[in-house]
Amino acid sequence: MIVGDLKPMDEIVAMIAGYRKILVLGCGSCVTVCLSGGEREARQLARELSHPMHYQGDPPEIRVGSILRQCEQDLVSAYQEVAPDIDAILSLACGAGVQTLGDAFEPLPVLPALNTTFYGASSKPGVWHEVCQGCGDCLLSHTGGICPIARCAKSLLNGPCGGSQNGACEIDPNTPCAWMMIYHRLKKQNKLHLLDRLSLIRDWQSAGGAGPRVRIRTGIGDPQ
Repeated sequence: MIVGDLKPMDEIVAMIAGYRKILVLGCGSCVTVCLSGGEREARQLARELSHPMHYQGDPPEIRVGSILRQCEQDLVSAYQEVAPDIDAILSLACGAGVQTLGDAFEPLPVLPALNTTFYGASSKPGVWHEVCQGCGDCLLSHTGGICPIARCAKSLLNGPCGGSQNGACEIDPNTPCAWMMIYHRLKKQNKLHLLDRLSLIRDWQSAGGAGPRVRIRTGIGDPQ
């Protein structure tokens, strides 16, 4: 899932300066699960932004809404209404949702209330760890289901590096070395022979090195 974190309040207040009527719009998917962008969080943010202490003059008028997914333009266009007197939308979605809203409601300004952080998995309630970077060329069948692109600080394709000590990464003794994790996982699977495979220089076009990526699946709709 995509993990996002609320921007600092002073940054958000500065962002909405000059707008008098703002729609704070929650997103009901990934950022709802990580408790940063759902309807509840949208209402909390609206209450905070309505406080006069943030402004030298009168606070703006804040309205609240929420939609299941901000990243699907068909869904947004069909179900999200924006009153004609709204000056700007403050989106509690990932960067994909912010940009989709911007396309759907152009030229209305759509502002990000969150910092999109990473693709993560929940290890226990309230804790998410980065485990994927969406590189477009998955290596997990060769690395015991542990991604070296996301979980190694250097994104090494062949590791570990010389800085790995006692199973820890050189950047922080509390950060496990991804390649040591891969080694121990493959050992448990009796597949250490996979480490004999030398990964060559990677073609990063699949990770966006050739420009923004597009996926089209036939049978869903007519591609534009």
